[in-house]
Amino acid sequence: MRIFVTGASGWIGSAVVPGLLAAGHRVVGLARSDAAADTLTTAGAEVVRGTLDDLGLLRDTAAGSDGVIHLAFKHDIAFTGDFQGAVEADRRAVDTFGDALAGSDRPFVIASGFAGFPAGRTVTERDRPAADGSPVSVRATTAEAVLALAARGVRSSVVRLSPTCHGEGDNGFMASLVAIARDKGVSGYLGDGANRWPAVHRLDAARLFQLAVEQAPAGSVLHGVAEEGVPMREVAEVIGRHLDVPVAAIAPEAAAGHFTWLSGFVGMDVPASDALTRELLDWKPTGPGLLADLDEGHYFRAPATA
Repeated sequence: MRIFVTGASGWIGSAVVPGLLAAGHRVVGLARSDAAADTLTTAGAEVVRGTLDDLGLLRDTAAGSDGVIHLAFKHDIAFTGDFQGAVEADRRAVDTFGDALAGSDRPFVIASGFAGFPAGRTVTERDRPAADGSPVSVRATTAEAVLALAARGVRSSVVRLSPTCHGEGDNGFMASLVAIARDKGVSGYLGDGANRWPAVHRLDAARLFQLAVEQAPAGSVLHGVAEEGVPMREVAEVIGRHLDVPVAAIAPEAAAGHFTWLSGFVGMDVPASDALTRELLDWKPTGPGLLADLDEGHYFRAPATA
């Protein structure tokens, strides 16, 4: 298949693209910079230059492809004060892809997450997030719109990614927690640290996107979850051991000062199952678990930035 991938040079995309190419697919990657274009060309992918705002380009490239994997998101503005603008741009792109693929029975796969679910209860692929009007729930609404494309003749699926897709080179949540612990001299966890984060290795997540575009039935919800829930106190303990700093509970009222932009995330308790995903697609994660990956030491080899 000729597969159009947005976010093709990003953290997940840069693992998805080689997997697709190795499986015999042709890849067209969206690149918004010279560096991204060079990375994709070196990998063996075709490049189209543009951004998520270039809706005509997105429409035409999708229409000329056998399927779309949408991984791009405006993280640069989402985490610097304009999350609403990021989710609105994402929804416009998704609607554009949906219109381009309608009636074709071609696959359309997007990345989503676990925001909007009740805390403390294991989320399954059958669960749907609550829509409360917040920017985070609006992104979940976009995922629901993708699933609804099944009724318009699109083989649509949504991959809910674990909040930490870990691995060497990760600059996300785990790298930020390491940077904060190094800066503060304390590896902290919120409250009693019993809250759990689902986790998946980056290469296992990439394999799931490939299986989704190749096989997932229309309207499928898939969970990129290799570990149902890793207690955050255990994460803090591994970080503290590697940095040789104390491990301590951070009071809720001190969370913003300690965890900075991560303060709204560190208390999440959203364990998630991947049983239905494994059964549907015969997906078998093989990468190391989160704690084992942290123990590999690559998160600690050079100073990270929060």
